[in-house]
Amino acid sequence: MRVLFTTLAASTHLHAQVPLAWALRAAGHEVRVASQPDLADDIVRAGLTAVPVGQALDAGRWADVSPLTEAELSVEGNIWDAQGGIAWELFDLCELRPEKLTYGYMHCVLTAWTTHSFRQTSSPRTVDDLVAFARQWRPDLVIWDPTTFAGAVAARATGAAHARLMFGFDVIGRMRRSYLAALRERPPEHHEDPFEEWLTPLLGRYGREFSEEAVMGQWTIDPVPSSLRLDVDHPYLPVRYVPYNGHATVPAWLRAPARRRRVCLTLGRSFRELLGGDRASVAQLLDAVAELDVEVVATLNAAQLAELPGLPGNVRAVDFVPLDALLPSCSAIIHHSGSGTTQTALAHGVPQVVVPAPMLDNLLKARRVEDAGAGLHVPAGRTPTAEGLRDMLVRVLEEPSFTTRAQDLRREMLGTPSPREIVPALERLTRAHRR
Repeated sequence: MRVLFTTLAASTHLHAQVPLAWALRAAGHEVRVASQPDLADDIVRAGLTAVPVGQALDAGRWADVSPLTEAELSVEGNIWDAQGGIAWELFDLCELRPEKLTYGYMHCVLTAWTTHSFRQTSSPRTVDDLVAFARQWRPDLVIWDPTTFAGAVAARATGAAHARLMFGFDVIGRMRRSYLAALRERPPEHHEDPFEEWLTPLLGRYGREFSEEAVMGQWTIDPVPSSLRLDVDHPYLPVRYVPYNGHATVPAWLRAPARRRRVCLTLGRSFRELLGGDRASVAQLLDAVAELDVEVVATLNAAQLAELPGLPGNVRAVDFVPLDALLPSCSAIIHHSGSGTTQTALAHGVPQVVVPAPMLDNLLKARRVEDAGAGLHVPAGRTPTAEGLRDMLVRVLEEPSFTTRAQDLRREMLGTPSPREIVPALERLTRAHRR
């Protein structure tokens, strides 16, 4: 069969799709990966065939956004600052408390995301190009990133079966289900659905009507361990998370045994690529580890290093090292709660200290890791200090329960079907849903 993947033009989103794309290709299926032209080189370097659609996403235009103060956040007009940047604190899809999930709250959050994010990543030009390619190539199955609704539109336009492939927690699905329940309680004349209002005319361009599968897919492929997954009434196909960090070389120093307990410190690639910088103090993180009897491997680029007065003697700075190769040698990891970083740490059973950056599901992932006993995190709204971070790191290194729980989650992941093992299920589901 022919399988079309669609994703946001960010390498971290692509990386979540590569292992399944490889598995389908190895099983003899034809595979294409569509995204904005920004991502074409990364797709090709992953050994896959790229289909550039739309115009460049130019994610750098979202860069250098300063967090708003509490007073500024109380003003609705400050969702966007004077420079056109995003106040991520008002885009919180991670709220789970029933008393907070009022219709008004959810309507504002979903309106903000559809208006200021999803319409950009699935622009009319991108959708037109993707539909045109799909009509020419005729995919049997479309697998789409949950933030890239163009994939659902293209599938609906061509009759292909289609499914979302999660890169993190299904916060969109969780809030969507709560929102629809609240919407059913409203009078028909007050029925306002941001997704339906956006997607109805978009689908209408290709002779299709809106249905809920345009938001949620016909089913969802989910690499999150089942014990951590959010409770959403939706068909999920579990798959083992297989780390892919992009094209990489294992350096010589990593092939030698660590002389002391090794700790990875990383703020990931998402904020470099999508928001232009970190949302945590690198200097503060280095102060936290400076006096400990550990070897720290910190992934810092030239711009980050230029802002530092120097490096502690126990810190090795590298611009990039594949986490899949590094983490098996680590006793702990300090990170920003990015999806790839969190999942790779879980896959290798490494306890975590999380300084979550306010983006999509990062805060929720940090809480779930701590609730599972596999790490500690800095709570939302609390300013991390070097002393506090040091105390958390010492705890996850010295208290065996953190490693035990992290290893338990690793075993759970290893018991989940691999990308290769779910290919027959994808074939069956495609036959059942293809029109």
